[in-house]
Amino acid sequence: MKTSFCLSLFLLGTAMAPAENWNQFRGPTGMGVAEGVVPTEWSNASVAWKVELPGQGQSSAVNWGPKLFVTAASKDGGTRSLLCLDKDNGKILWQRDLATKQKEALHKMNSWATPSPVTDGERVIAFFGPAGIHCYDMNGKKQWSKNLGDFPGGWGIAASPIIADNQVIQNCDATGPSRLVSLDKRTGETLWETKRNDKPRGGWSTPILIKTKKGSQLILNGEDGAKGYDPVKGKELWFCQSFNGRGSPVPFHAHGLVYVVNGKPGDLYVVNPNGAKGNVTKTHMAWHAKRNGGRDLPSPSVIGDYALVTAMGGVITCYDAKSGKTHWVDRLDGAFSGSPLVANGLYYVQNEAGVTYVVRPNGKALEIVSSNDLGASDEEIFRATLSPIDGKVYTRSQSTLYCLKGEG
Repeated sequence: MKTSFCLSLFLLGTAMAPAENWNQFRGPTGMGVAEGVVPTEWSNASVAWKVELPGQGQSSAVNWGPKLFVTAASKDGGTRSLLCLDKDNGKILWQRDLATKQKEALHKMNSWATPSPVTDGERVIAFFGPAGIHCYDMNGKKQWSKNLGDFPGGWGIAASPIIADNQVIQNCDATGPSRLVSLDKRTGETLWETKRNDKPRGGWSTPILIKTKKGSQLILNGEDGAKGYDPVKGKELWFCQSFNGRGSPVPFHAHGLVYVVNGKPGDLYVVNPNGAKGNVTKTHMAWHAKRNGGRDLPSPSVIGDYALVTAMGGVITCYDAKSGKTHWVDRLDGAFSGSPLVANGLYYVQNEAGVTYVVRPNGKALEIVSSNDLGASDEEIFRATLSPIDGKVYTRSQSTLYCLKGEG
């Protein structure tokens, strides 16, 4: 566990999931980057199947092979559920319900089933905040459960677990005692805990694992800024101060740099993690650019030489990924909560009405390749992220899961 050999295994354990498996929130990289063919056009006629879920939630679908996993919760939050479905027809193969009296307060935009599950093909792990973190084998047999705290505050939780080698890593930010936790994925035993600031507004951002010139780092956004950690021991390596707090979007790693947006209206800032130690706000911030589009829930994306960010209100901005120069600013229709998908050199972002815009990045102007409406009802709200699996796209509203076969 404490050797460089284990560190290499740690990196491989995260990055080497077979390409057909979208095994965690925003896929194997944690940044919404897909390989292979992903449809660019769909409509109501493209719905291969849809299924009403036994509860509500905002988690995104993950898979391993033919099995699809998603979570839901009862309207009162008293029951949290992990569901396993057949990805080809939406049939529920098994469902595991967890009764809880630990019902955290929620922001009106949050749910009691917002974190996405994670799987490595041998087990699937789901996190429900004060209702605990739970591990099952692929057939639904309970392996272990662990209480990770009360998560006080009025915002709820949203950070998803990730698996890396023999660890499952969970961001446990809350309005109160906060920490980053590593558990043995096989037993639930605590491997390490690292204290974080005690009074962030909530625990929404999910860590990503990156490779730098001097080894692997865990990168995690937060209320006060972005931080890098040693993934083996959990030691904080560096910190870069944010411009306006909140810290819910997941950072993006490209060109050897880490791209971060705050959550509240503020700057897009870019950190060089190579050789970073301590407070690197003045030494390793490569550039920062003002953002005037409002609050950010969607995470930033980088495609080639372009960095794109869509604000909650639909303002989309394209920056030069290496200099921070603003190429253009435009607006997409609707409200946006889910993070984008990057595939085929294109940028996919879905609004809360279930309409997905496919954008081709360029340095001149907004170029919409397609605008795809799956024909959802007016009552449905889409705050999950898109999951591209085996040539199809899976998405969910609060209570319905869709499989889209695409038209192009």
